[in-house]
Amino acid sequence: MADGQLSNPMYPTPQTEDDRLDRLRLVRSRRVGAITYHRLLAEHGSAGAALAALPGIARAAGVEEYEACPKGVAQAELKKGQALGATLLFHGAPDYPQALCEIPDAPPVLWALGDVTLLNRPAIGMVGARNASSLGTRMARRLGIGLSEAGFTVISGLARGIDAAAHDAALEGQGKTVAVMAGGVDVIYPPENAALSAAIAAAGCRISEHPPGLEPQARHFPLRNRIVAGLSRAVIVVEAASKSGSLITAKAALDYGREVMAVPGHPFDARASGCNVLIRDGALLVRGPHDVLEALGAPSSSATPEPQMHLPPLPGPQAPHRPLKDVALLHSMILSRLGPSPLAEDQLLRDLNVSSAQLAPELLNLELDGRIARQPGGLLSRLD
Repeated sequence: MADGQLSNPMYPTPQTEDDRLDRLRLVRSRRVGAITYHRLLAEHGSAGAALAALPGIARAAGVEEYEACPKGVAQAELKKGQALGATLLFHGAPDYPQALCEIPDAPPVLWALGDVTLLNRPAIGMVGARNASSLGTRMARRLGIGLSEAGFTVISGLARGIDAAAHDAALEGQGKTVAVMAGGVDVIYPPENAALSAAIAAAGCRISEHPPGLEPQARHFPLRNRIVAGLSRAVIVVEAASKSGSLITAKAALDYGREVMAVPGHPFDARASGCNVLIRDGALLVRGPHDVLEALGAPSSSATPEPQMHLPPLPGPQAPHRPLKDVALLHSMILSRLGPSPLAEDQLLRDLNVSSAQLAPELLNLELDGRIARQPGGLLSRLD
C-alpha cells in the first residue's frame, strides 16, 4: 500500500485525544504513507474507521495478517515528543503549515521544535551541494541574510555545505529559518551541525514528519526534500551536480507549482552543472537577494518589517481520485511481474497495459518504500 497521487483535501483538526491517537496510529501503520493516509480519511470519514478497514485493504493487495500500528506505539511516540518539548501538528490544524496543504502528499503530522509561527510565514527554500565551494557558501550566506532581513523564512534541510550556510545566515535576520529533518526532530544529522541545530530550535524551528528518535535512512531524504519544496514560495539551488538531491527538491518544486531559481556557475565546475542545466531549462538566474525579491514582487528594503507580497494561492496538482483498492491492485501487479532479474520499464508498461502517467508515480512510491530498485538503462528489479 505505497502511495499514488491524489489532490490533498483539508481535514478538520482532531477534536479529541482518541482522534489524535487514531490519526497518529493510521500514519504510523505499515505501508501507509502520506497519500494513502489522505485517501483513507477521504474514503472512510475518520481515522478510526480507516484503521478498521486497513486489514481488508491489505488483503486485497496480497498482504495477509496485516495489523495497524498498536495504540502503545503511538502513545509512546506522543510521550517521547512531549518529553522533548516538541509540538505535534496535524494536517488541517490552524498551526499546520498552510503551504503544505496545497500539495497532494502533505505530511499528515509534523513534529516541531521551536517557533511554529514561522511555518506560516512567507518562505523561500534554499538547497545545494554538501561539498560546497567557498564561493557557493558565500552566496548562500548572502542570500540567507538578505532574504531573512526582508522577512522571508529560509527553509532548508540542515545538511552540511549550502544548507548549513543558509540556515546560519538566516538566523541573523527577522525571517529566521526552518530546518526540515530527514530523521526524527531530535536526531541531528550530520553530527557537526549540532550547535547550529540547537540555535535553530532556539530562534527558528526544526520539523520532521517522522517519530522522534528515528535515524535517517537514504529513502527519507527525498521525502524531506518534498517538504522543503512544499513549504516554499520559491526554491533556490545554489550549487548542485547534475545528479543530486538538490535537483530532486527543484523537481518537487516544479511539480507543486513553485518558482525554481538557480545560481549560475563555471561550466568546468561539476558542482555548478545542475544549476546551469536548470537555468538553461527556464529557472530564474539569481545573482543576489534582489533578483529573488523582484521575481516574487516583494520590496527589497531590509528596513521593511514584513514583505508585502500579493501572491495568489498556489494550487496543488489536481490528479484524478483513484480508489485505494485500485492502487493496491496495481502495486500487486507490478510486484508480481518484477523479480531479482532486471526488467525494462517499457516492457512492464506493455505487460500491464497501463499508461506511463499511471505507472510512473506508483513506481516512484514503490521505490521510496524500498520494494523496487532502478537499474541503469531504464531497468527495474524487485527487492522484497
